[in-house]
This record gives sequence, C-alpha cells and structure tokens, in this order.
Amino acid sequence: MEERQQTEEKVVEEEEPQNKAAAAEEANNNNQGNNIVQGNPSLEARVFEEQQQQQRMEDAGVQNPAEEKPENKVTEEDQAQRMQQQQQQMQDNAQKKLAEPTQQHDHQQQQQNDEAHHQTSEVVSSGMIPKESKESKRSWSTQAGESESQKERRKEDETKGQDSELPKDTWQLCNVTAGPDYIPCLDNEKALKKLRTTGHFEHRERHCPEEPPTCLVPLPDGYKRPIPWPTSRDKIWYHNVPHTKLAEFKGHQNWVKVTGEFLTFPGGGTQFIHGALHYIDFLQRAVPKIGWGKHTRVILDVGCGVASFGGYMFERDVLTMSFAPKDEHEAQVQFALERGIPAISAVMGSKRLPFPSAVFDLIHCARCRVPWHNEGGLLLLELNRLLRPGGYFVWSATPVYQKLKDDVEIWQAMSALTVSMCWDLVTIKRDKLNKIGAAIYRKPSTNDCYDQRKKNFPPMCPNDDDPNAAWSVPLQACMHRVPSEPSIRGSRWPDDWPRRLQKPPYWLNSTQMGIYGKPAPQDFTADYHHWKNVVTVTYIKGLGINWDGVRNVMDMRAVYGGFAAALKDMKVWVVNVVNVDSPDTLPIIFERGLFGIYHDWCESYSTYPRTYDLLHADHLLSKLKTRCKLVPVLAEVDRMLRPGGTFIVRDESSTVGEVEGILKSMHWEVHLTNNNDKQGILSAQKGDWRPETFALSSS
Repeated sequence: MEERQQTEEKVVEEEEPQNKAAAAEEANNNNQGNNIVQGNPSLEARVFEEQQQQQRMEDAGVQNPAEEKPENKVTEEDQAQRMQQQQQQMQDNAQKKLAEPTQQHDHQQQQQNDEAHHQTSEVVSSGMIPKESKESKRSWSTQAGESESQKERRKEDETKGQDSELPKDTWQLCNVTAGPDYIPCLDNEKALKKLRTTGHFEHRERHCPEEPPTCLVPLPDGYKRPIPWPTSRDKIWYHNVPHTKLAEFKGHQNWVKVTGEFLTFPGGGTQFIHGALHYIDFLQRAVPKIGWGKHTRVILDVGCGVASFGGYMFERDVLTMSFAPKDEHEAQVQFALERGIPAISAVMGSKRLPFPSAVFDLIHCARCRVPWHNEGGLLLLELNRLLRPGGYFVWSATPVYQKLKDDVEIWQAMSALTVSMCWDLVTIKRDKLNKIGAAIYRKPSTNDCYDQRKKNFPPMCPNDDDPNAAWSVPLQACMHRVPSEPSIRGSRWPDDWPRRLQKPPYWLNSTQMGIYGKPAPQDFTADYHHWKNVVTVTYIKGLGINWDGVRNVMDMRAVYGGFAAALKDMKVWVVNVVNVDSPDTLPIIFERGLFGIYHDWCESYSTYPRTYDLLHADHLLSKLKTRCKLVPVLAEVDRMLRPGGTFIVRDESSTVGEVEGILKSMHWEVHLTNNNDKQGILSAQKGDWRPETFALSSS
C-alpha cells in the first residue's frame, strides 16, 4: 500500500505566459463535447435548464460572473488538500481492512480450452487470398456467442440471405427526415416513437430498421469532393456539411467558424480555446509517464465535439477513437469525419460501448458533463472496463478547478467513487493559459487494493460476466479483476509503439490455432507479411488509386489488423471492424497499437453518409450472404463511401461477380476484376450519380 499512498507528481500550477490576445474568461458553458448525461429525469431537467441558461449567456457574449470570483476558484492549497484527502481515504480503507480477519477471495481463473491442431493453411506472400481454417473457428470466441442477446437475432438472420436480385434501374433516393445525413440505425423514427423512456439516452442508441434500407442517400446541394488531408484538419467545404449552429454557439471557443465557402477549425475547444497542441503537451508535462506516441498509443475521447483533440493527437503519433451522440451539438461527429479525424456516433446510455475490455491506454473527458458518480458509478465503471490496467483517465472539468456548490458536490462524490474503485489520483494540474484544470487518475495494475477494500462497493463482477462481451450488452455496475497470470491479456502493458505493431502479443498462445490454421503467433506474423506484400504490390501500384486523396479507411473484415498495419507509413487512419459472428480478434488489433470496433454488417454502421475514402472487404460478403441480403449491404457501402471513393473486394469469384453487377447498377466505375482459382478481386469507384425519384418511405 505504501506505493499507492504516494503520487507521482506534486500538485503544481502549470506556469504559462498569459496571452494578451486571449479570449476572455471562459463562461460556464457547454463541454467541448456534448451532453451525454445519463441518469434520472430530475437530473436531466436540471442539466437542461443549466444548459439553456449557459447557451443564452454564450449567445449574448455574457460571461458567468460566478466563475470570475476568486473565491470560486480552486487554489493551489485546495488542490494539495484534495490530494491529501484522497490519499487519507485510501490509507483508512487499507488500515480498516488489515484489522479484519483474513477472508478468502474467489479468483476468476482463465481456462485454456483450445488444443493444438496440426492442419494448416498457408498464408502466402504472393498476393493470393488466404483461406480461413474451418478447424480454427473452434479456438476463437465471437461477439455473437459472447453476447446472449444476439442468439435469437442470429436464428432470424439464418433464414435470410441468399437473395441478391439486382435492383437494376429501380434505385430510389431515401425518403427520410434526415435527408443527406441519414443514419438508418440512429434515425429510425418508428422505433424512437415506441420508446418508453429516454432517461438513459435510449433515443441516442442504435435502433435498426427491421428491413435494412435499399435506397440511396442524396447528396447535399453544392457538394464538392473533400479537401485532402492535412488541409482538411483546418478547413472543409461548407456545402459538404452545411450546418452553422455550432459555429454560432461555439465560435468564441475556437471550435468552428464560417469563413466564406469554408468551415474553418482554429483547433480550439471548451477546455483548450488556445489550441489543442498546447493542451496535449500540458497533459504530458503533468504526468510524463503518459508518454504520448510510445507508452500511450490508443486512446478514447468521450464527448469529442469536433474532435480537434484527436486531430492534433496525430502529431504525437497517437490514435484517438472519438465519439459523441448524434445531434447533441449539430453534426459534430460529421465535422470530425469530414476533417479526416476518426469518430463515431455513440452514447454512454444503457449499453456497453462496442469495444473489448482493457484496450485503451488512456481515456479523456474534457468537459463532457457525464455524471460519472451517478447510479453507483455505472458509467465510470464502463470506462474502467475499457481502460487497460495501469491506464490513465484524464478528467478536465469544472469540478476539478472551481468551488461552486454543484462543482464541490460533484468533486466529493467523484473522489469517494474513485477511491472505492482503487483508482490513484496521480495529480491535479492547472493550466493558467486556458484557465482550466485536469485531474489525472490511474487504474490499478494489480488486485491488491481490491482485496483490501472494507466494502465491496462497487462490487466485483461475477465470474460468469464476460468483460469482452460488448455487442448489445447492458451496462454492469461492477468491476472485473485484473488478470494475474503472466500469459493472460492485461497482465502487463504492451510494448512501446511502434514495436508493438509487428510483434505478436505476449498472450497469443502457440497451442491455439490461428485463423488461417497455423499456431496463433506464426499465423499473426504470416498475416502481417502477406498484407505488406498485397498492399505494396497490388493496392498501391496495381489498382490505380490516387492515395493522395485517401484519408479515412475502413477494413470491413479485419482479422489481425494486417491490412491496417501495412498502411502504417501512409497518411491514413484505418478503423478495423470485427464482425459479431467472426472470431474475436479485436483485442489483438488494439494490442498492436491499432483500433477498431465490433459490428454486424447485416445492420447499418453508426457513421454519417460520405465519410470514408476507401472501404476494404476481404472475404466478408460471401459470409454475409448466409445471413442477410447483399443488396442492402452494398447500399450501405454506397452510403458510407464518398463520391470518388474506392471499394476493394476480395472474395469468391461468384460473389465478386454479383457485387460487380450491383455496383454497376448504381453507376459505379469498375476498374478491375480478376478471378482466379475460384477467388477474385474487384476495385470500383463510386461516382456522383443519384436517382431522380424518392422512395415512398425509407424508415
């Protein structure tokens, strides 16, 4: 416990020169992100009322006088006292526990049920498509198997598929309220009207249509091909995302401004109006062990706003998965993706986020206004599930650096909760330039504190609760034990970036058969070399793709993330999708310093239309045909891909032929088809064509 009683950094105010041209003192305004508050209706009503008052003040350019008073600011002495109080709480808990009789603790044991198999299927480096080993499927769990709620859905899906009749000339425009911004699973008006409650933001969660759409989303008037990266980080075409409310509300915080035919992004946010890079470096100075781009490689940004934080993190060689709810602040995630910054539309509501456990090196919340302390810490416990043992949580919010009544109450509740969760308060730092502060916590890397707690609150999760089950799984107000066996994932930190990219994870077992039939570590290495060869020889040189115009990339069926790894030196980012009925390899992808998400391609993906430059589908569509129809899947591909974007398909020859016919019916230009030995490859480019008529109803 001695080590836990010490903090790594002294609580010191960050000394920065005052910027004479700086904006005035920040108002008690909306977060850089969004209202993703989850809780009881009375809390929502209070927060909504506060938001409205804040917004009226912002619109009028009025500052909150309460924040200007020195007595409402947390001083350096206050910060030191807070640190001492948190340390004392942890010491008291430990001493009380030592005075009690020793109790027996049930430790969840990880069983290795997979046996070695001798049959292999070579992953050759000649560019041939590797075949998935049938026997290897027994060695891997899937999200559909881990998530009980998916069992009935899979039974229904098995009766579908096998129907890929071409619409030919019958394509129509989607007739929906959302128009050019239509996201089928987030804009399902019929389902939303049937909701009995929205107290946990159920109206921002996924509600997919019973029948996936087979219509095409219209283009916004005046749409132009996107501005390439890195210029796009700072400006985009106004008509591509013609929304101005956010500029009106947040312009004074340097979020976004309207500049002629462009929307421009000065790089600011509610907590860093003087620039994201200054703020990023401020955090590094606060806790040097964060080690941007080496120790810390993959992070999660909660309530991301227009994602300037994630956009500037690329300069520190860090990948940021940013998310925010749809429509909380007009089109914020759409702005992010148009800028070339990774983001998804998601909410912390009633279900787990679609990521495995213990995969993010750091989680960031800048004024995200999530009530972390409510309902037994339900939402903070979800972050605890996602955070690696030893990983950091950065909380930059008014309760950290203000002494208003509500802020003090929230700080006290948060302090009690984090102590009970065994999180170390590493430091509290003030940034004088931006006039904000940040509290930085660290999740424990051992079970020592859990075993010494006097009270089992929050409770430890039952042994049968799978922390990796994340697809449509309700949130659980509990904590999972830290793996202690050295061969189990999470028992130690990954290698520094970029070494972790090429090296098989330490927990990949040679007795487990890999996806393609080799022992798992060898399978991983062979897959990496295979995709390096395919990308270099075929994709970069052989498909005629203008890679200067490619920024946002998706691998629709990632296995080990080899395709994304092969693109490391390109100025692109790749989101790796692991289908819910595929072997659950997503933890491997995160371990190597890449990122991804779980998804079911029989449903629409949670992104805005026209947000990807390149979609890659390796042996995906032939598998999907057994569960769902091909036409809606390709309509979804058309929705996600930008005009001028590329779709690469590698699959069985018969499936490649079907895909070619459907894409041509949408007036796509097919550049390459090559069928050999029952396997084929197709490269096609989406054009600007749209149907002239609207469907009768699309949702």
